[in-house]
Amino acid sequence: MPILNKDMTLCISLAARPSNIGTRFHNYLYGELGLNFIYKAFTTTDLPAAIGGIRALGIRGCSVSMPFKEDVIPLVDRMDLSASAIESVNTIVNDDGVLTAYNTDYLAVASLLQQHRVPAASSVMLRGSGGMAKAVAAALRDNGFADVTIVARNEQAGRSLAGLYGFGWRPDPGEGRADLLINVTPLGMAGPDEDALAYSTEAVAAAQTVFDVVAFPAETPLIRAARAAGKNVITGAEVITLQAAEQFVLYTGVRPTPEQVAAAGEFSRA
Repeated sequence: MPILNKDMTLCISLAARPSNIGTRFHNYLYGELGLNFIYKAFTTTDLPAAIGGIRALGIRGCSVSMPFKEDVIPLVDRMDLSASAIESVNTIVNDDGVLTAYNTDYLAVASLLQQHRVPAASSVMLRGSGGMAKAVAAALRDNGFADVTIVARNEQAGRSLAGLYGFGWRPDPGEGRADLLINVTPLGMAGPDEDALAYSTEAVAAAQTVFDVVAFPAETPLIRAARAAGKNVITGAEVITLQAAEQFVLYTGVRPTPEQVAAAGEFSRA
């Protein structure tokens, strides 16, 4: 990474619980490719002011994480189809004060379902109803998954998301079983819920594939339980690597090689 200088381009992230994963990923690639950029993670209790700061200070790009993915929508100028189609934002790009919102989560999830060869005929339980859940639900629908149940305590949000894609809804996992279990909640994330298991061990035992979008830690209680049961797993670390690579391209205009992306992903989790 070059020495800090006045011409350096700043990119940031906004999350309720910032981690070093995105920071290490992007800064690794800046150094690898010799780009005069730097990346820093932030949280905020004043989202409008934070987004205003991006515009006013000429911050080039911003990664948006829970719980801000929907709240930023009225604060940007343009919505790319990737974000407007699911009404959820995970990336903001600043072009001379004009803020355009994108969603690279959708691309990452769709790619991982294909890479892991998850059959579209699988039954699915998707726990969560926020912005990331919308991206996952859209990716499921667009990849041919039809037997999907949204699990969400918030009945209004859960039914709304389920209705948007023609899926079912239930308030909690209960005794439900599915071939594919997906967690899109903070359960298992480092912090107050880090020991929580998003699905019961019985549900994990009955599943074929377990997918946890929580990226920090990479080995959540759900992923550990799935590995112990010999299940196919898809981790949040995989999601964040793929979506961050697309963000990197949007911010810099440079596409790293797959080998560079893999190396950056490993470095981000070290």
